Amino acid sequence: MSRRCRLIVLESVSSSLNALTSRAHEIETGGLDRKPVMAMRGLRLAAGLPLATLAAHYAQRPMTSRAAGVPDGSVRVAVIQMLVESDKAKNLARCKGLLERAAEEGAQLVVLPEVWNSDYAVSAFEGNAEIIESGESTALLREFARKHGIWVVGGSIPERGEDGKIYNSSPVVDARGRLAAVARKVHLFDIDVPGKIRFFESETLSAGDAATVVDLPRDSPFGAGHKLGVAICYDARFAPLAITMRGKGATILAYPGAFNTVTGPPHYHLLARARALDAQSFVLFASPARNPNSSYQAYGHSIICDPWGTPIAQAKGHEEEILLADLDLARIPEVRASMRLWDQRRPDVYVAGTDPGVA
Repeated sequence: MSRRCRLIVLESVSSSLNALTSRAHEIETGGLDRKPVMAMRGLRLAAGLPLATLAAHYAQRPMTSRAAGVPDGSVRVAVIQMLVESDKAKNLARCKGLLERAAEEGAQLVVLPEVWNSDYAVSAFEGNAEIIESGESTALLREFARKHGIWVVGGSIPERGEDGKIYNSSPVVDARGRLAAVARKVHLFDIDVPGKIRFFESETLSAGDAATVVDLPRDSPFGAGHKLGVAICYDARFAPLAITMRGKGATILAYPGAFNTVTGPPHYHLLARARALDAQSFVLFASPARNPNSSYQAYGHSIICDPWGTPIAQAKGHEEEILLADLDLARIPEVRASMRLWDQRRPDVYVAGTDPGVA
């Protein structure tokens, strides 16, 4: 059989190969079980290839989740509105269970909320901080992603940086369980609303200094031309960051964020829709569920918006929930072609002025 024919046959059997992805992590560690081996032997006969060659081809393929019922050209996303407690071990176990439920629903991208592994409290950040690359929270996410072939935006966790500083950071894990990026919160949540809420992340945390955008492989469920931007909570109030992520190629923006019951009702959905309009991208806002026993009352009401700013999925309220949506990726070029905002910008006019301050 010619090389060209063999390549055509490989493409024709690729769906069968992907059907074995539940065991793909065993292949990567040398642990093929009997059924995948027998299946590949049958495919070897069809393709005229040695078993070792076919196994290597299979092991190198991107692992993608099997999302039954997802329309062609769409990607199924899950936003997990998780109830967070003060017990870190319980949070890890709870997160694992919710991730498995998202996988059962056919999610191909999962987004967790801000600070899902510990209390959202200035006093708790340092004690729960982890080194991202070796911490138990990221290890859980990497194992899940590798097992199911699902991309994960790991909400955020307190990170202990190499410089000894503490950051509010989101580990982004690809479908092979590899750490694809770490997004550090750029704008720290420092607010004082008299008589309602005072919270200063800067008392413990340091700010990140980059707009994080992750390449999504063309042979992933997203297809060619897509990138994932990740920012955290208070970052959503700053339109230039969303526009910068758009400028770096982002077509999907994920914002894990723990808005509260003071700022959430008037601002949370408004900001989600505004950032979708600014970047002409899909926007995923992932909130924690509200814990009545917590000192910080999360708003909940997670939301997913399309590039036209239209909400396409919303949580029912503030309780624990998994929010699902199929993103029609064709909407991105359609919206951007109908209003060419990027081409119509006037950077020559957008000159920073002097803040007159507050009275």
